[in-house]
Amino acid sequence: MIYLDEAATAPVRREALEAAWPYLTAEFGNPSSVHTVGEAARAGLERARADVARLLGARAGEILFTSGGTEADNAAVKGIALASARGRHVIVSAVEHPAVLEAAEFLGRFGGEVTRLPVDADGLVAPEALDAAIRPDTAVISIQHANSEIGTIQPVEELARIASRHGVPLHVDAVQSAGTLPLDMRALGVQALTISGHKLGAPKGVGALYLPLRVPFEPLIHGGAQQRGRRSGTEDPAGAVALAAALEASCRDAATQGEALAARRDRFIGAVLEQVPGARLTGARHRRLPGHASFVFPGLSGESVLLELEARGIVCSSGSACAAGSDEPSHVLLSLGLEPDVARTAVRFTFGHRVPESDLMRAASELARIVPAMHR
Repeated sequence: MIYLDEAATAPVRREALEAAWPYLTAEFGNPSSVHTVGEAARAGLERARADVARLLGARAGEILFTSGGTEADNAAVKGIALASARGRHVIVSAVEHPAVLEAAEFLGRFGGEVTRLPVDADGLVAPEALDAAIRPDTAVISIQHANSEIGTIQPVEELARIASRHGVPLHVDAVQSAGTLPLDMRALGVQALTISGHKLGAPKGVGALYLPLRVPFEPLIHGGAQQRGRRSGTEDPAGAVALAAALEASCRDAATQGEALAARRDRFIGAVLEQVPGARLTGARHRRLPGHASFVFPGLSGESVLLELEARGIVCSSGSACAAGSDEPSHVLLSLGLEPDVARTAVRFTFGHRVPESDLMRAASELARIVPAMHR
């Protein structure tokens, strides 16, 4: 099997499993317990927090462990908005993950107001559009670092400068970019950032939120006062150390192999566009994640293409795994200006450093056989 769906979830890394194992066995204690068993678990948890902070260019006290990216996104958008003295106006982009969009809409049902920034045909937010949208009552801005469906990378540094000039916190969903693109909180200039373990090679069920203490925040989970009262609930040392180990390994791979991965991506995109009649790339051609290629095949069913590829041993997806099974066209692709019938033909290929170029070329060759046959 050729697995080309790492944007949905990545294979668990050996480093993550080995890091977690002691905290699933001998060091099983509750990290809030004051006896030696609990203290051993607490030590592992805090080492993991320090490691994640170091890799993100942050301080240990600025890292909250969560159950994943969805919780972290919800906490950032809702928690910052609810604590804001400015008001309840929230700005998001039109191509955000549902965890951000629905968190913003939730606030809208309780007196808030939401502005969705449009994107261009590549999926990019125009900085001047953000500048014009900020109001005196804007509480928080949430714009992703990179999109899971089309791979486009937003100009976060420029957007952060605009938000800072207006004094509005910027939250960045970096679930797809963490461990793939450089993330330094001081350089980015953001006030909150989300990552998810299973996109990096950690087990599912763990994520993290960068949230400095200076950012006003209303906790969403109460009862226990763990993590400085900002996210109550018994912490998971095994998940935390697995996340830290996976993030470190991913960052190492990105530093040493990132350019090679991007080059393989470009050759794969070129092969598909050259060999597959009617294939169209979605998202930016070069300003995109290094292991991401996404296309539409007008006149076909994306789901049918997926089934044909899987029958040939190639696993990929039609877009976000969170929307799998829905008959509705992707809101991301509609935001690019695609017609609904074209948006329904989307197929996404996402891959990491361990996927050889031969596997990508085989996928391109199979597409070149499948698509013309389906048009007949």
